[in-house]
Amino acid sequence: MAVQIPIQAQSQRPKVLSVLVDYMTTTDHKKIGLLYIATAILAFAVAGLLAVALRLQLAVPNNTLLVGNTYNQVLTLHAAVMIFFFLIPIGLFGFGNYFLPLMLGVRDVALPRVNTFAVWGFIFSLVLVIVAMLNGGAPGVGWTFYYPLSVDANQTGVAVLMVALILNGISSLLGSANFAATVINMRAPGMSLWKMPIFVWSIFATSMLQLVSLGGLTAAALVTYLELKVGVSMFNSAIGGVPVLMQQFFWFYSHPAVYVMLLPYLGIGAEIASTMARKPLFGYRVMVYSLLGIVLVSLLVWLHHMFAVGIPESWQIAFMVATMIVAVPTGVKIFNLIGTLWGGRIIMKTPTYWLVGFIFNFLIGGITGMSLGMIPFDYQVTMSYYVVAHFHNVMMFGTAFLAMGGLYYWWPKMTGRFLDEKLGMAHFWLFMVGSWMTFLPQYVLGLLGMPRRYYTYPDGNFAWNELNLVSTVGAFFLLAGGMVWFWNMYQSFRRPITASANPWGGFTLEWTAASPPAEYNFAHDFPKSFPTERPLYDWEQSGTKLKPVDPSTIHLPVSSWGPFITAVSLLLMGWGLSFGWFSGYHPQGTPAPQLSATIILYLSIPLFLYGLFKWAGTREYDVPVEHHTLTKYDNGFMGMAWFILSEISLFGVLIAGYVYLRVTGHAEPPAMRPNIWLASLNTLILVSSSFVVHRAEQDQHHHRMTRARLGLFIVLAMGALFMLFQIYEFSLFGKESNWTQNLWQSCFFIIVGLHGLHILIGGTGIAIPYFQAMTGKIDKTNHGSLTAASLYWHLVDVVWLLILAIFYVW
Repeated sequence: MAVQIPIQAQSQRPKVLSVLVDYMTTTDHKKIGLLYIATAILAFAVAGLLAVALRLQLAVPNNTLLVGNTYNQVLTLHAAVMIFFFLIPIGLFGFGNYFLPLMLGVRDVALPRVNTFAVWGFIFSLVLVIVAMLNGGAPGVGWTFYYPLSVDANQTGVAVLMVALILNGISSLLGSANFAATVINMRAPGMSLWKMPIFVWSIFATSMLQLVSLGGLTAAALVTYLELKVGVSMFNSAIGGVPVLMQQFFWFYSHPAVYVMLLPYLGIGAEIASTMARKPLFGYRVMVYSLLGIVLVSLLVWLHHMFAVGIPESWQIAFMVATMIVAVPTGVKIFNLIGTLWGGRIIMKTPTYWLVGFIFNFLIGGITGMSLGMIPFDYQVTMSYYVVAHFHNVMMFGTAFLAMGGLYYWWPKMTGRFLDEKLGMAHFWLFMVGSWMTFLPQYVLGLLGMPRRYYTYPDGNFAWNELNLVSTVGAFFLLAGGMVWFWNMYQSFRRPITASANPWGGFTLEWTAASPPAEYNFAHDFPKSFPTERPLYDWEQSGTKLKPVDPSTIHLPVSSWGPFITAVSLLLMGWGLSFGWFSGYHPQGTPAPQLSATIILYLSIPLFLYGLFKWAGTREYDVPVEHHTLTKYDNGFMGMAWFILSEISLFGVLIAGYVYLRVTGHAEPPAMRPNIWLASLNTLILVSSSFVVHRAEQDQHHHRMTRARLGLFIVLAMGALFMLFQIYEFSLFGKESNWTQNLWQSCFFIIVGLHGLHILIGGTGIAIPYFQAMTGKIDKTNHGSLTAASLYWHLVDVVWLLILAIFYVW
C-alpha cells in the first residue's frame, strides 16, 4: 500500500466511529502501543481507586466499610488489575510497541497482525474480569489465588479470573515472541546487537523472561480451573495431591514477574539519564550483561516466597543465596544510572525528577528485599505488613515512578505536545510524599505484628491506629497526584502540536521521526554505520546525513478485521468457559446463565475460525513486497521459534510437577492403564506426520504447490485420526475408573488432555496454509504460514514422545 503524506487540517477532526474502526483493524505498532498505554492507564485508575477503598477500611480500628469477603474481593481486584493490567503491560507492551521499531529504525514489528490480535486479547481479558463482576461477583482469593482457597465452594469468580489470566498470558506471550523476532530479524542494516539502545535490550531481555517463565502461572491457573470445572487436580490432598505444588507453579512465574515489571523501566531510566545528562550511558555493556544476568538468576529464586511453608532447609539456604546473588546485577544497574548522571550537564525537567525519585525509592525497596531473603527474618514478617510495604516500595514508588518518567519523556514524541512542567512537578511531589506516607508506616506496622490481608484490627495495639491513619492520608495524596496527572494529560490535548522531532536532544533513532511520527515512521533511510548505541551523536560528529525517501514509495501492511474478530471470539469463549461448560457454578442461583454461557461458548468457536481464516486469507500487503530479514529465516518462523519457548515452559512445569508426584509416591498408576499398543499406533501416526509436513514444506519452498497441498491434506487426516484414537482411549479409560478419585489419572487427564488441545491448535495451524495454498494466497512474495505451522507441529510430536515415556512406559 502506497502511503501518502497526510495533509493536516486543523479544522477537521476525524469522526469517532472512523477512529474506532481504525484502531480495531490497525497493524500500526504505534497505535497498538497507544492502545496498551491507554488501557493500562485506565486499569491504574481502577486499581488505584480500589486501593483507596482498602485504606479507608483500615484507617481506623473495627471499621465496617468493607467487611469479610467484600474486602477480599476488592483486595484481589486491586492487586490483579494493578499487576497484570498496568505495571507489566504499560512498560513492556505499551512503550515497547511504540518505541522498539522506532529505535531499531524499522517500519513495524515482525508480525503486525499478531500484534493487533495480542493487544485486543489483552483488552478483552480485562473486559472479561470487569464485566464478570456483574454476573456473580469478583474473586476474593487474592492475586496469588492460593490453593485450597481458590476452589472453596463459597468463592465466586475464580474461574473467570483463571480464564482471564490465561487469555492475558496468551496475548503477552505472542507480544513477547513478536518483540524477540523483531530484534533478531529486523534491525536497521548495520545496527548490530551491541549497537542497540539500552531500552531495546531491556525489552528483549524481558520478552525472553516472559517466554521462559509464564508457563508457571499458566499451569497454576489451568490446574485450578480444571479442578473447579471437572474435578481433576494435582493439588488436592484428598486424592494424594500436594497443595504446596500450586505455590511452586505460581511463584516460578510470579517472582520473575517482578523483573518483568522492572526491566523495561530500567531501560526507560537509562534513556532518560543519557539524554538528560547529555552523556553516553555509563557502562553500556555491563548494563546489558546485568539485564541478561537478571533474566537467568530471577528464574532461580522463586522459593524465597515459600520459606515458611516447610520446605527442606537445604533448599531454603540455596534459594537464600540465589536471592542475594540476584541483588548484584540489580545493584549494578543502579550504579549505571548514577554514573550516567554523575558529572553530566543535567537538564532538570520532569522526567529527570521521576528518574532521581526512582533511584532513591528503589534503593530502599531493594534493601528491604534483601532483608526478606534472610530466612530467620522472613519467618517473622512473611505474613505481615512488612512484605506489603516492601512490595509497594519496589513496585509503586519504585518501578511506577519510571512508568511516569517514560510518559513525561516520550509524551512529546507520541502526541507532539508537552505536558505542563508545573503540573508535572505537582504530580511528582504528591506521589513522592504520598508514597512515603502510605508505605513507610506499613514497614513499622509489620514489625509491630500487624498481619496482612486482614480487613480490620482491634483498638489498643501500640501505634497501630496512628500509623494506619497516616497510611490512609498518604493514599489520598496519591489520589490527588493521580488527579493532577490526568488533568495534565487532558490539558495537553487542548494545545496545538508544537514539539519538534527531537525536543530533548536525544541520541537514538526515534528522535529522527516527526512528533508524532507518521504512519510509515521515517521519511528517510539511515546510514549503514552505527559506531555506538548513540547514532545521532556519532553521525553529527562525522557529518553523516540522512538520505530522504519519497513516502509514496513506502509500503505498509494493510489493515484487517481478522485479528479483532478472533480476539472478540476469545472474549466470548472466555465467558462461556467461565460460566458454562461443565459448570456447577450458578452465580445467580438459576441454571439459565450456565445454559446461555454454554451456547455462547459453542457459537464462539465458528466465529474464532472465521476470524482466523479471514486473517489468513487476506494478503499482508496490497502489492508484492520482498521481505528482507537479517537471518535466513522468515519472520513467521522466527516468531514461532520464540513462542515455542513458552510452550516448552508450560509442559515442562506440568511434567515436572507430575514427575515429583510420581517419584515421591503420591501418584501411583492404577492397575488398569491405557493400552500401550494404541499409544504406539498414535506415536507412529504423529511421527510419520512430522515427516510428511516437512516434505510439504520443502515442496512449497521449491514451488511444487500440488504436492505441497497433498502433503498438508495428509497431515490433517493423520492429525484427525490421532484425535479419534485419543478420544476413544479417554472414553474407554474414563469408564473403567473415576478420573477425579485417582491422582495419576488426574495428571494423565491434565497433561495428555492439554496435548490433545495442542493437536487441535496445531491442526488448525496446518489448515491455514492449506487454505492459503488452495486459494492462491501463497507465491514468491507471500509465503503463507507453513514454516511456522510446521515448526509448531514438530513441537507437538516431540511432546507426545515425552508423554509416551512418562505415562505409558514408566
